Amino acid sequence: MAIKNKINAEAKREWFAILTTSAISAVFALMGIYVIKDYGLAIFIFIPFLMGSLPSFIYSRKKELTWRKSWKMALLTLTVCTASLLLFAIEGLICIVMALPIAILFQFIGCLLAFTYLNRSKNKDIKPMFIFIALIPLVQWTEKNIQPEVKPVHTSIIIHASPEQVWKQVIEFPRLSAPTEYLFKAGIAYPTHATIKGSGVGSVRYCHFTTGCFVEPVKIWDEPKLLQFSVLEQPAPMKELSFWDIDAPHLHDYFVSKKGQFKLTPMANGDTKLEGTTWYYHNIRPATYWRTWSDYIIHKIHLRVLTHIKKNAEKNVKMSS
Repeated sequence: MAIKNKINAEAKREWFAILTTSAISAVFALMGIYVIKDYGLAIFIFIPFLMGSLPSFIYSRKKELTWRKSWKMALLTLTVCTASLLLFAIEGLICIVMALPIAILFQFIGCLLAFTYLNRSKNKDIKPMFIFIALIPLVQWTEKNIQPEVKPVHTSIIIHASPEQVWKQVIEFPRLSAPTEYLFKAGIAYPTHATIKGSGVGSVRYCHFTTGCFVEPVKIWDEPKLLQFSVLEQPAPMKELSFWDIDAPHLHDYFVSKKGQFKLTPMANGDTKLEGTTWYYHNIRPATYWRTWSDYIIHKIHLRVLTHIKKNAEKNVKMSS
């Protein structure tokens, strides 16, 4: 009976540490997302660090801490927070999967540092955690005012057709076949077809995606060499994978496409090098981590369009020969 009571008391201490940390993390996450409107270091680094470290501080005040126990509580805290994001329709599965690598990394770092500190400290002082917790809203307010940097993504393909023949497919193209990539099947927006109204500078190109339409006024019309356009309107970058209809704040104005272009370069053998470029920025940090995801997705979108243009242009060449 005494052993059973001891186990129950230990489990209560564990879950008190886990749920207390989860509640504190949720408050700062919701404040950052909906009040401060910031998806940055606080969300993806500081809060995961908190989820890894705080349970150990709370638990170890009355109980000896082992590494296994410390890491177990950290993982359970992450599980509770992740399940809550899905259950309460705050985030969808795609964004959670994308955020998990960096979240788990900094949670592990937080857990490791907390375990090391607590096992070397005699009084197990929790004051360092109060100082760290106070930094979270400070970071959120500070980084909100940092201006994002516009970056280009280039993708190219060789087409066995002349620039004149490729140009016709560049300005507008018929409906693409259904994607085979799991990325797009999971909900990332992808292009379906493109239309254009008018001709030359001032005409408006419409690139239709699964979530809506990019409205692209043409700024440079150098037929058959260069087509460049700005982005006047753009749809959401994805439809979240969830049981609920999620409209998370990061789907609006956090990933912004500024302009795009198609550059056609004639090759010596009569082929054409077609290069697609998108200039974009996002208000999500750490920028290097999220740019890796964004660049990859944009490359996939480019390849889908460029491959379609290549197929149609080369098909027309065969039909005319």
